[in-house]
Amino acid sequence: MGLHLGDTAPDFEQASSEGTIKFHEWLGDSWGILFSHPADFTPVCTTELGLTAKLKDEFAKRNVKAIALSVDKVESHKQWINDINETQGCSVNFPIIADEDRSVSELYDMIPPSAENSLTVRSLFVIDPNKKIRLMITYPASTGRNFNEVLRVVDSLQMTDDHKVATPGNWEKGQDVVIVPSLQDEDEIKKRFPRGYNAVRPYLRMTPDPSTNWGGE
Repeated sequence: MGLHLGDTAPDFEQASSEGTIKFHEWLGDSWGILFSHPADFTPVCTTELGLTAKLKDEFAKRNVKAIALSVDKVESHKQWINDINETQGCSVNFPIIADEDRSVSELYDMIPPSAENSLTVRSLFVIDPNKKIRLMITYPASTGRNFNEVLRVVDSLQMTDDHKVATPGNWEKGQDVVIVPSLQDEDEIKKRFPRGYNAVRPYLRMTPDPSTNWGGE
């Protein structure tokens, strides 16, 4: 059985470039981004890990920890990190799991049955502090991931956890959001959204992003 949104992210203990990782313990009360790579010393992966390192402050603002994975050895990871730092102008500041036995890859279904080898695809999981899987994205090996989109989704998830809203297509933090259809009590709506809302349709009620600061009390 494959993993689904809302499932508990499987726990594991595995070697990494920063020592042994006990995954749930390592996550603690943070959000997590677990993402896999076909192999070390591959061009697209090198750019992705460089981007992730450069986004350290953005992840920190959101209480997010990043952790990568490939099926190569720890020593290979450490050598690759030197290349990433040099070519991408960064300092890799997160662990890379050494999944030599493919145990984590199998737990997270990162190796498709049709694969001609044991290389992982570009899978990415967003995991919340309750260890629940909140997002799964799988890219082909030839296409690098959009980490701005990953940050956008984390912003959406964190806000919608705190407020009875959903985010429209192409939403970015600070833009108007949608009041969920299940919320119909007008008194509660006024309390939750003191800046009011625009009922484009009875089912489509737009309100300012409730997570942003404004001049009200």
